[in-house]
Amino acid sequence: MGFQNQTVVTEFYFSDFPQFENGSLFYFIPLLLIYMFIVVGNFMIFFAVQLDTHLHNPMYYFISIFSFLEIWYTTATIPKMLSNLISEQKTISFLGCLLQIYFFPSLGVTEGLILTVMAIDRYVTICNPLHYAIIMTSRLCIQLSTGSCICGFLMLLPEIVWISTLPFCGPNQIYQLFCDFEPVLRLACTDTSMILVEDVIHAISILASVSTITLSYLRIIIPILRIPSGKSHQKAFSTCAAHITIFLLFFSSVALMYLRFSVTFPPQLDKAIALMFAVLAPLFNPIIYSLRNKDMKDAIKKILCSQKMFNVSGS
Repeated sequence: MGFQNQTVVTEFYFSDFPQFENGSLFYFIPLLLIYMFIVVGNFMIFFAVQLDTHLHNPMYYFISIFSFLEIWYTTATIPKMLSNLISEQKTISFLGCLLQIYFFPSLGVTEGLILTVMAIDRYVTICNPLHYAIIMTSRLCIQLSTGSCICGFLMLLPEIVWISTLPFCGPNQIYQLFCDFEPVLRLACTDTSMILVEDVIHAISILASVSTITLSYLRIIIPILRIPSGKSHQKAFSTCAAHITIFLLFFSSVALMYLRFSVTFPPQLDKAIALMFAVLAPLFNPIIYSLRNKDMKDAIKKILCSQKMFNVSGS
Protein backbone atom coordinates (compact mmCIF):
# COMPACT_ATOMS: atom_id res chain seq x y z
CA MET A 1 0.00 0.00 0.00
CA GLY A 2 2.90 2.35 0.72
CA PHE A 3 4.01 2.32 -2.91
CA GLN A 4 0.66 3.15 -4.48
CA ASN A 5 0.90 6.90 -3.79
CA GLN A 6 4.43 7.15 -5.24
CA THR A 7 5.45 7.74 -8.83
CA VAL A 8 6.55 4.61 -10.66
CA VAL A 9 9.88 5.09 -12.45
CA THR A 10 9.65 4.38 -16.19
CA GLU A 11 13.10 5.61 -17.17
CA PHE A 12 16.51 6.24 -15.62
CA TYR A 13 18.84 9.20 -15.96
CA PHE A 14 22.62 8.80 -16.29
CA SER A 15 24.37 11.40 -14.18
CA ASP A 16 27.77 13.02 -14.69
CA PHE A 17 27.88 12.72 -18.48
CA PRO A 18 29.41 15.93 -19.91
CA GLN A 19 26.96 18.23 -21.69
CA PHE A 20 27.34 18.78 -25.43
CA GLU A 21 28.34 22.42 -24.98
CA ASN A 22 30.88 21.49 -22.30
CA GLY A 23 33.19 19.48 -24.52
CA SER A 24 31.43 16.13 -24.83
CA LEU A 25 32.88 15.78 -28.35
CA PHE A 26 36.27 15.51 -26.66
CA TYR A 27 35.04 12.17 -25.27
CA PHE A 28 32.69 11.22 -28.13
CA ILE A 29 35.25 11.07 -30.95
CA PRO A 30 37.85 8.86 -29.16
CA LEU A 31 35.11 6.54 -27.87
CA LEU A 32 33.60 6.27 -31.36
CA LEU A 33 37.01 5.46 -32.89
CA ILE A 34 37.69 2.86 -30.20
CA TYR A 35 34.28 1.24 -30.77
CA MET A 36 34.81 1.14 -34.55
CA PHE A 37 38.25 -0.40 -34.07
CA ILE A 38 36.86 -3.06 -31.70
CA VAL A 39 34.03 -3.99 -34.07
CA VAL A 40 36.09 -3.98 -37.28
CA GLY A 41 39.09 -5.69 -35.65
CA ASN A 42 37.04 -8.49 -34.13
CA PHE A 43 35.04 -8.97 -37.31
CA MET A 44 38.30 -9.30 -39.23
CA ILE A 45 39.52 -11.96 -36.79
CA PHE A 46 36.20 -13.81 -36.98
CA PHE A 47 36.07 -13.84 -40.79
CA ALA A 48 39.79 -14.65 -41.08
CA VAL A 49 39.26 -17.82 -39.06
CA GLN A 50 36.13 -18.75 -41.03
CA LEU A 51 37.67 -18.18 -44.47
CA ASP A 52 41.28 -19.34 -44.06
CA THR A 53 41.58 -23.13 -43.96
CA HIS A 54 44.98 -22.85 -42.23
CA LEU A 55 43.14 -21.51 -39.17
CA HIS A 56 40.58 -24.31 -39.01
CA ASN A 57 41.67 -25.76 -35.68
CA PRO A 58 40.25 -25.58 -32.14
CA MET A 59 42.52 -22.77 -30.93
CA TYR A 60 41.48 -20.34 -33.67
CA TYR A 61 37.89 -21.54 -33.52
CA PHE A 62 37.64 -20.45 -29.88
CA ILE A 63 39.44 -17.19 -30.68
CA SER A 64 36.84 -16.47 -33.38
CA ILE A 65 33.98 -17.18 -30.94
CA PHE A 66 35.58 -14.91 -28.34
CA SER A 67 36.01 -12.14 -30.94
CA PHE A 68 32.40 -12.49 -32.06
CA LEU A 69 31.23 -12.18 -28.45
CA GLU A 70 33.42 -9.09 -27.95
CA ILE A 71 31.52 -7.29 -30.72
CA TRP A 72 28.18 -7.72 -28.95
CA TYR A 73 29.73 -7.25 -25.50
CA THR A 74 30.82 -3.72 -26.41
CA THR A 75 27.65 -3.05 -28.44
CA ALA A 76 25.61 -3.63 -25.28
CA THR A 77 27.03 -0.46 -23.69
CA ILE A 78 29.14 1.77 -25.96
CA PRO A 79 26.44 2.93 -28.47
CA LYS A 80 24.30 4.14 -25.56
CA MET A 81 27.32 5.92 -24.05
CA LEU A 82 27.92 7.63 -27.40
CA SER A 83 24.27 8.64 -27.57
CA ASN A 84 24.39 10.09 -24.07
CA LEU A 85 27.46 12.17 -24.91
CA ILE A 86 25.64 14.06 -27.69
CA SER A 87 22.09 13.99 -26.31
CA GLU A 88 20.53 16.46 -23.92
CA GLN A 89 18.29 13.77 -22.44
CA LYS A 90 20.73 11.21 -21.04
CA THR A 91 18.05 8.69 -20.23
CA ILE A 92 17.24 5.04 -20.80
CA SER A 93 13.88 3.31 -20.49
CA PHE A 94 13.27 0.79 -17.73
CA LEU A 95 13.10 -2.02 -20.31
CA GLY A 96 16.25 -0.78 -22.06
CA CYS A 97 18.09 -0.65 -18.76
CA LEU A 98 16.92 -4.16 -17.89
CA LEU A 99 18.13 -5.48 -21.25
CA GLN A 100 21.50 -3.78 -20.77
CA ILE A 101 21.85 -5.29 -17.29
CA TYR A 102 21.10 -8.72 -18.75
CA PHE A 103 23.11 -8.80 -21.98
CA PHE A 104 26.29 -7.04 -20.83
CA PRO A 105 27.09 -9.33 -17.86
CA SER A 106 25.75 -12.43 -19.68
CA LEU A 107 28.13 -11.84 -22.56
CA GLY A 108 30.90 -11.24 -20.03
CA VAL A 109 30.18 -14.55 -18.27
CA THR A 110 30.14 -16.34 -21.63
CA GLU A 111 33.51 -14.80 -22.53
CA GLY A 112 34.93 -15.97 -19.20
CA LEU A 113 33.77 -19.51 -19.93
CA ILE A 114 35.27 -19.38 -23.44
CA LEU A 115 38.59 -18.23 -21.94
CA THR A 116 38.42 -21.20 -19.57
CA VAL A 117 37.83 -23.58 -22.49
CA MET A 118 40.73 -21.97 -24.38
CA ALA A 119 43.03 -22.59 -21.41
CA ILE A 120 42.00 -26.25 -21.29
CA ASP A 121 42.57 -26.50 -25.05
CA ARG A 122 46.12 -25.12 -24.65
CA TYR A 123 46.74 -27.58 -21.80
CA VAL A 124 45.70 -30.57 -23.94
CA THR A 125 47.78 -29.27 -26.88
CA ILE A 126 51.04 -29.00 -24.93
CA CYS A 127 50.64 -31.68 -22.27
CA ASN A 128 48.89 -34.36 -24.34
CA PRO A 129 49.79 -33.64 -27.97
CA LEU A 130 49.49 -37.25 -29.21
CA HIS A 131 45.83 -37.46 -28.20
CA TYR A 132 44.93 -33.84 -29.00
CA ALA A 133 43.19 -34.59 -32.31
CA ILE A 134 41.20 -37.39 -30.69
CA ILE A 135 40.15 -35.29 -27.68
CA MET A 136 39.49 -31.86 -29.23
CA THR A 137 37.21 -32.89 -32.07
CA SER A 138 35.11 -30.42 -34.04
CA ARG A 139 32.00 -31.78 -32.36
CA LEU A 140 33.45 -31.23 -28.87
CA CYS A 141 34.51 -27.68 -29.78
CA ILE A 142 30.99 -26.83 -30.92
CA GLN A 143 29.52 -28.42 -27.79
CA LEU A 144 31.90 -26.47 -25.52
CA SER A 145 31.22 -23.12 -27.20
CA THR A 146 27.46 -23.73 -27.32
CA GLY A 147 27.43 -24.87 -23.69
CA SER A 148 29.37 -21.75 -22.66
CA CYS A 149 26.83 -19.50 -24.40
CA ILE A 150 23.82 -21.33 -22.90
CA CYS A 151 25.32 -21.32 -19.41
CA GLY A 152 26.36 -17.67 -19.68
CA PHE A 153 22.89 -16.48 -20.67
CA LEU A 154 20.98 -18.72 -18.26
CA MET A 155 23.11 -17.96 -15.19
CA LEU A 156 21.88 -14.37 -14.80
CA LEU A 157 18.31 -14.90 -16.01
CA PRO A 158 16.75 -15.54 -12.54
CA GLU A 159 18.40 -12.37 -11.22
CA ILE A 160 17.06 -10.30 -14.12
CA VAL A 161 13.55 -11.70 -13.66
CA TRP A 162 13.75 -10.80 -9.96
CA ILE A 163 14.95 -7.25 -10.69
CA SER A 164 12.09 -6.76 -13.18
CA THR A 165 9.59 -7.33 -10.33
CA LEU A 166 11.18 -4.80 -7.95
CA PRO A 167 9.39 -1.49 -7.33
CA PHE A 168 11.27 1.60 -8.54
CA CYS A 169 9.35 4.59 -7.25
CA GLY A 170 11.86 7.16 -6.02
CA PRO A 171 15.15 8.53 -7.38
CA ASN A 172 16.01 7.58 -10.96
CA GLN A 173 19.62 8.81 -11.29
CA ILE A 174 22.18 6.10 -12.12
CA TYR A 175 25.67 7.08 -10.99
CA GLN A 176 27.44 4.98 -13.60
CA LEU A 177 28.21 5.02 -17.34
CA PHE A 178 25.71 2.24 -18.10
CA CYS A 179 23.05 0.16 -16.37
CA ASP A 180 24.56 -2.39 -14.02
CA PHE A 181 23.30 -4.42 -11.08
CA GLU A 182 24.60 -2.40 -8.13
CA PRO A 183 23.75 1.17 -9.25
CA VAL A 184 20.25 0.12 -10.36
CA LEU A 185 19.49 -1.89 -7.22
CA ARG A 186 20.34 1.15 -5.10
CA LEU A 187 17.26 2.82 -6.61
CA ALA A 188 14.79 0.05 -5.72
CA CYS A 189 12.15 0.93 -3.14
CA THR A 190 12.57 -2.32 -1.25
CA ASP A 191 15.15 -4.47 0.49
CA THR A 192 17.65 -5.90 -2.00
CA SER A 193 19.95 -7.67 0.45
CA MET A 194 19.02 -10.97 -1.21
CA ILE A 195 21.33 -9.93 -4.04
CA LEU A 196 24.28 -10.81 -1.78
CA VAL A 197 23.43 -14.49 -2.28
CA GLU A 198 23.65 -14.01 -6.03
CA ASP A 199 26.93 -12.13 -5.61
CA VAL A 200 28.43 -15.07 -3.73
CA ILE A 201 27.30 -17.48 -6.47
CA HIS A 202 28.81 -15.25 -9.16
CA ALA A 203 32.02 -14.87 -7.17
CA ILE A 204 32.33 -18.65 -6.85
CA SER A 205 31.80 -19.12 -10.60
CA ILE A 206 34.39 -16.43 -11.43
CA LEU A 207 36.92 -17.89 -9.00
CA ALA A 208 36.28 -21.37 -10.44
CA SER A 209 37.10 -20.08 -13.94
CA VAL A 210 40.20 -18.24 -12.71
CA SER A 211 41.39 -21.31 -10.79
CA THR A 212 40.87 -23.60 -13.80
CA ILE A 213 42.75 -21.24 -16.13
CA THR A 214 45.57 -20.68 -13.63
CA LEU A 215 46.02 -24.40 -12.97
CA SER A 216 45.96 -25.14 -16.71
CA TYR A 217 48.76 -22.67 -17.42
CA LEU A 218 50.78 -23.79 -14.40
CA ARG A 219 50.56 -27.35 -15.73
CA ILE A 220 51.58 -26.05 -19.17
CA ILE A 221 54.69 -24.24 -17.90
CA ILE A 222 56.23 -27.39 -16.35
CA PRO A 223 56.52 -29.43 -19.60
CA ILE A 224 57.61 -26.32 -21.52
CA LEU A 225 60.53 -25.81 -19.14
CA ARG A 226 61.61 -29.39 -19.81
CA ILE A 227 62.01 -28.66 -23.53
CA PRO A 228 65.78 -28.40 -24.16
CA SER A 229 65.71 -26.06 -27.15
CA GLY A 230 65.42 -22.32 -26.52
CA LYS A 231 63.62 -21.85 -29.82
CA SER A 232 61.03 -24.44 -28.87
CA HIS A 233 60.63 -22.65 -25.56
CA GLN A 234 59.84 -19.42 -27.34
CA LYS A 235 57.38 -21.05 -29.74
CA ALA A 236 55.54 -22.86 -26.95
CA PHE A 237 55.33 -19.76 -24.77
CA SER A 238 54.20 -17.58 -27.67
CA THR A 239 51.22 -19.89 -28.27
CA CYS A 240 49.97 -19.17 -24.75
CA ALA A 241 51.14 -15.55 -24.37
CA ALA A 242 48.10 -14.03 -26.10
CA HIS A 243 45.67 -16.14 -24.07
CA ILE A 244 47.38 -15.28 -20.78
CA THR A 245 47.38 -11.55 -21.63
CA ILE A 246 43.66 -11.56 -22.48
CA PHE A 247 42.98 -13.63 -19.36
CA LEU A 248 44.78 -11.12 -17.12
CA LEU A 249 43.07 -8.11 -18.72
CA PHE A 250 39.62 -9.67 -18.60
CA PHE A 251 39.61 -11.13 -15.10
CA SER A 252 41.46 -8.24 -13.45
CA SER A 253 38.77 -5.85 -14.71
CA VAL A 254 36.06 -8.34 -13.63
CA ALA A 255 37.57 -8.53 -10.15
CA LEU A 256 37.69 -4.74 -9.78
CA MET A 257 34.15 -4.39 -11.11
CA TYR A 258 32.29 -7.17 -9.32
CA LEU A 259 34.37 -8.93 -6.65
CA ARG A 260 34.23 -6.08 -4.19
CA PHE A 261 31.08 -6.95 -2.17
CA SER A 262 30.61 -4.13 0.39
CA VAL A 263 33.74 -2.21 -0.66
CA THR A 264 32.87 1.12 -2.30
CA PHE A 265 35.08 3.30 -4.48
CA PRO A 266 34.87 7.05 -5.08
CA PRO A 267 32.43 7.82 -7.97
CA GLN A 268 35.15 8.90 -10.43
CA LEU A 269 37.27 5.80 -9.71
CA ASP A 270 34.15 3.65 -10.05
CA LYS A 271 33.49 5.11 -13.50
CA ALA A 272 37.14 4.66 -14.50
CA ILE A 273 36.94 0.97 -13.56
CA ALA A 274 33.70 0.63 -15.52
CA LEU A 275 35.34 2.27 -18.54
CA MET A 276 38.28 -0.12 -18.35
CA PHE A 277 35.92 -3.09 -18.02
CA ALA A 278 33.56 -2.09 -20.84
CA VAL A 279 35.89 -0.34 -23.29
CA LEU A 280 39.63 -0.62 -22.70
CA ALA A 281 39.89 -4.38 -22.03
CA PRO A 282 37.97 -5.27 -25.26
CA LEU A 283 40.19 -2.82 -27.18
CA PHE A 284 43.24 -5.06 -26.67
CA ASN A 285 41.66 -8.26 -28.00
CA PRO A 286 42.06 -7.53 -31.76
CA ILE A 287 45.49 -5.98 -31.12
CA ILE A 288 46.84 -8.99 -29.24
CA TYR A 289 45.34 -11.67 -31.48
CA SER A 290 46.25 -10.00 -34.78
CA LEU A 291 49.53 -8.15 -34.24
CA ARG A 292 51.15 -10.90 -32.13
CA ASN A 293 50.07 -13.80 -34.34
CA LYS A 294 51.72 -14.35 -37.73
CA ASP A 295 49.09 -16.80 -39.02
CA MET A 296 46.30 -14.39 -38.09
CA LYS A 297 48.10 -11.46 -39.72
CA ASP A 298 48.58 -13.46 -42.92
CA ALA A 299 44.92 -14.48 -42.98
CA ILE A 300 43.75 -10.88 -42.47
CA LYS A 301 46.10 -9.68 -45.23
CA LYS A 302 44.57 -12.27 -47.58
CA ILE A 303 41.09 -10.97 -46.83
CA LEU A 304 42.13 -7.34 -47.35
CA CYS A 305 43.96 -8.15 -50.59
CA SER A 306 41.07 -10.18 -51.98
CA GLN A 307 38.64 -7.37 -51.08
CA LYS A 308 40.91 -4.86 -52.83
CA MET A 309 41.09 -7.06 -55.93
CA PHE A 310 37.32 -7.46 -55.84
CA ASN A 311 36.81 -3.69 -55.70
CA VAL A 312 39.25 -3.13 -58.56
CA SER A 313 37.61 -5.73 -60.79
CA GLY A 314 34.16 -4.41 -59.91
CA SER A 315 35.11 -0.88 -60.92
